[in-house]
Amino acid sequence: MSEKIIKEKKHIPVVSGGAGSDIIAVPAEISHCSGIIINGKRIKSLIFTTDIAIIMNNNADAVLAVYPFTPHPAIFSAIMSVAQMPVFAGVGGGTTKGIRSRDMALLAEAHGCIAVVLNAPAPLETFRFISESVICPVVATVVSKYSDFQERIKAGASILNISGGIDTANIVRQVRKSNPDIPIIATGGPTSESILETINAGANAISYTPPSNGDLFRIKMDKYREESKTNYLKNNR
Repeated sequence: MSEKIIKEKKHIPVVSGGAGSDIIAVPAEISHCSGIIINGKRIKSLIFTTDIAIIMNNNADAVLAVYPFTPHPAIFSAIMSVAQMPVFAGVGGGTTKGIRSRDMALLAEAHGCIAVVLNAPAPLETFRFISESVICPVVATVVSKYSDFQERIKAGASILNISGGIDTANIVRQVRKSNPDIPIIATGGPTSESILETINAGANAISYTPPSNGDLFRIKMDKYREESKTNYLKNNR
């Protein structure tokens, strides 16, 4: 006797801790990408931030914690102490490279980060150092169609993080043509159309840059001012 397949859409219960309205939601269009499975976890969306408050209050599948400063274990520790999702940790590649980057990668892995990310200028030797030392995936950042991503894959990169500005979708398309199976994370851009274009070009996961803490606070303060004005007028009629 065959089992009956239930095709109707299931109701999904939603529960929040009381602050659900304040959560930063990644664009819904990101759900259309395939995702990347790492250690059994399917990752479609990555939020690009190192802001602790934002890391605690978003619905992304992972955190892309890459920043323009020298990597430091204290930053790994702080992020991991609040993150409720996997963390991709930046371990240098520009001014920080070689053994220093390898050591940072080992420390990031020890803190529980799911992958380590090298910046675009990272030498091939640094990829080799790290890929031979950690068991987590090594992510190579690609910023231009002129980047030698193929050599970085050969040197140990197992995921590409494509951030090419307005040319991102074209770079994704170029990489996907020659590497049909390589996992690709890419910036989605500012609109629904640009996100879908990047996904259709071959991106498996999308990184999303949230509004800054200052922008979010400005919106909330404007709301508070309006509420204050409304209450004042109501009580002084």
